[in-house]
Amino acid sequence: MIAPLVFAAALAAAPAAAIPADPPDYAQVALADPAKEAQAAALMDTIRCVVCQGQPISGSNADLAADMRRMVRERIARGDSPEQVRAWLVGRYGDWISFSPRMRTATAPLWLVPLGALAGGLALVARRLRRRSTR
Repeated sequence: MIAPLVFAAALAAAPAAAIPADPPDYAQVALADPAKEAQAAALMDTIRCVVCQGQPISGSNADLAADMRRMVRERIARGDSPEQVRAWLVGRYGDWISFSPRMRTATAPLWLVPLGALAGGLALVARRLRRRSTR
């Protein structure tokens, strides 16, 4: 009587043993290939966290940053280049996601406004220095 129960329990447990282990959580686990992990880490340092806004996804604890790290590692593990992954992220989240957006018509204000502010500040300083020297 016990033997059939043991046999039935073993049969019931067999499908659970056949389930493959979960793939690694690439949000927290590095890629096995050191060269690919270096590419992923370098890319993650240049991508802005959408939640934290001032931090790269490599250093953010936000859940969305973890999802983005996972996406970066998965795509690089599949063979995408870092530029392909960056283009995909920019297409999904916009140019703002990159700490150094490419110069285009749409991103020109990102480059020109700081330069204009610097030029304006230098003009103000020069004007004040000229006023002081003429007194």
